[in-house]
Amino acid sequence: MLLLALAGCEVECPVGMVYMDGACVGFEKLPEDEDPAVDVWAPEPGATWQWQISGAVDTSLDVDVYDIDLFDPPDSTYDALQDKGLVCYFSAGSWEDWRDDATEFPDEALGNDLDGWPGERWLDIRSEPVRNLMAARLDVAVSRGCDAVEPDNVDGYTNDPGFDLSYADQREYNLWLADQAHERGLGVALKNDLDQLEDLVDDFDFIINESCHEYDECGRLAVFTDAGKAALVAEYVDDWDDAQDQADAVCDTHEGLSTIVKTWDLDELVLACP
Repeated sequence: MLLLALAGCEVECPVGMVYMDGACVGFEKLPEDEDPAVDVWAPEPGATWQWQISGAVDTSLDVDVYDIDLFDPPDSTYDALQDKGLVCYFSAGSWEDWRDDATEFPDEALGNDLDGWPGERWLDIRSEPVRNLMAARLDVAVSRGCDAVEPDNVDGYTNDPGFDLSYADQREYNLWLADQAHERGLGVALKNDLDQLEDLVDDFDFIINESCHEYDECGRLAVFTDAGKAALVAEYVDDWDDAQDQADAVCDTHEGLSTIVKTWDLDELVLACP
């Protein structure tokens, strides 16, 4: 029974009904796993973007979206980008020894090294302290004026993290990240994690992908583009002198993608597909 106190009297309505305008009326309750639509910012499909994680951020580019590190840039950089769509990068699946909060992660949550990335180790994403620290990072994103976040390394289960992480573990963690971002009014990008696209497309607002042209995986991003969501893609070159050749090879090969060419340093250099 649903018991409501109205106008000094008690009105009992049957289960599945509420008291309104002098009568018990029925209502439909959302399933427990279904939330109302979340109104957050996300880039428009086809948006132009710059992704710069290292070095002093060049804020002068005429693009729709900037994706920058959550911690490193000074407030002046963040202030200069408030008229752009601002996506803030942080690693949600790896520990980085240079971050200010590095000592707060419990030793038992630190796994194997990330191949090719000195100072990084996989995290046990099932750990409550890890999740508390990620929630704190999302609070930082709000305080810095981010419109959305890019949680990186959210596919540890497909690597060798040093923990027995399952597909279900990763899916649950990624959905938790999306929910936590949305609760704070932040949009959220799915970073790579191509094997879980169908499971996650409804909960993530856009996707950021690396090297889908190189690995012939761009067609899989249609899960997002067919849903009317932006797909921001980066392809890499070892030598910037090769950037134009790379652009010639990857541009205009798949519709609906916002593709840029970058170096592995993710510095200010960028060449965008038209």
